Amino acid sequence: MRYITALFIILTIFVVIKMSDTVLAYQIKLDTALATPALLAEQKQKVYLRVSLTGLPLQQQKRVPINVALVIDKSGSMQGEKITNAKKAAIMAVEHLRPDDIISVITYDHQAEILLPATKASDKELIIQKINNLKAGGSTALYDGMEKAAKEIRKFLDRKRVNRIVLVSDGLANVGPSTPEELGKLGAALGEENISVTTIGLGLAYNEDLMTQLAKKSDGNHSFVEEASDLLAFFEHEFSDILSVVSQEVNVTIICGEGIRPLRVLGRDAKILAQQVFVKLNQLYSEQEKYILLELEVPAHKAGEELMIAGIAVVYRRMDNDKMERMSNMARASFTDSFEIVAEKTNVSVMTAVAEQLAVEKNELAVKLRDEGKIKEAQRVLIENANKLGEEAAKYNSKSLEKLKEMNLDDAKNLEGNKWVKQRKLMRKKQYKSKTQQKY
Repeated sequence: MRYITALFIILTIFVVIKMSDTVLAYQIKLDTALATPALLAEQKQKVYLRVSLTGLPLQQQKRVPINVALVIDKSGSMQGEKITNAKKAAIMAVEHLRPDDIISVITYDHQAEILLPATKASDKELIIQKINNLKAGGSTALYDGMEKAAKEIRKFLDRKRVNRIVLVSDGLANVGPSTPEELGKLGAALGEENISVTTIGLGLAYNEDLMTQLAKKSDGNHSFVEEASDLLAFFEHEFSDILSVVSQEVNVTIICGEGIRPLRVLGRDAKILAQQVFVKLNQLYSEQEKYILLELEVPAHKAGEELMIAGIAVVYRRMDNDKMERMSNMARASFTDSFEIVAEKTNVSVMTAVAEQLAVEKNELAVKLRDEGKIKEAQRVLIENANKLGEEAAKYNSKSLEKLKEMNLDDAKNLEGNKWVKQRKLMRKKQYKSKTQQKY
């Protein structure tokens, strides 16, 4: 009874009580769906719930101001084409800014230097001149560079702005804290301040585990750019995201119905406390979907019964007036003795998302095995993963799963020798993109 009471309280507090699967608020569309809304009776089973959040279209004139810090590696390995293209990309970013936007530029080699303190982007010529004066040489004090960037961001830290650090690096952090765990903790701390970090790994010598942890823990983007000449295009993608943020501080609370046990969230960090699940997204972008996939255990029920699976509440900050918007929804299931009804009502879109996230887990296992030198075992996992994806692609008529199948087969062919360095980065990039629904 206490769970029903909790559901009622939370949905009442959040004002918008809807029985449809889709709810529209000022800047977000909320969609909730079960992979199998019809469940077989008389057995305990796993169920997947998808909570999907999509940013509504943003009118250009309503674009909110941004507070961005560019962190550029200028260590010795960045000399030549890399630093030249990094400067071009940074200048392109500056040209996208409005006079009331804030920008800072931090560079680092054996130590970090504030090339441009946080300032309004009103004098673009001066900012571009400072960027053009960049020269490469030295070691890689990445952590120091990130800390200085955070200090510059904090000077103008404002909930009405999009607060973002964009890091470009081509090497291993070798001065100061340098492990994925240490950088992950820094990313998590910045995320708590609503500062997201985007990491762009350039070339084949950077630590992709470090870069993905830093991005993931702060809910930012990550990308692998093999050729320096492609850096400009990736900056274009990144600033397209930054300039299209429609909401921030997006907090999702899922309260499970009585007797239902939340097991885990696929692909995303989450906090599970008894019957409640909490997930935070720092930002949501215009016309982009982000989703949460929750695996649940549902107890046995008799045929003909209906069950409240969960109540979902979303609270987010409106960018135009610094006020909180609230919305809520519910997910229900029915029980049947008919296998045909279960199959007929299965949500193909949700099942495809589940298949993709479970395949990512297998792909990550393959990387772990390869890191341990178990090449044949890693290949076996990837081939089995591809075969499973092929079956599910046919079952759900899914082009995306078919594409993922081909990717896993390609991964299996590139685990040996010199191919592995590049392939590992590609695999980490694809895993990150799938888990976070990153657009680019």
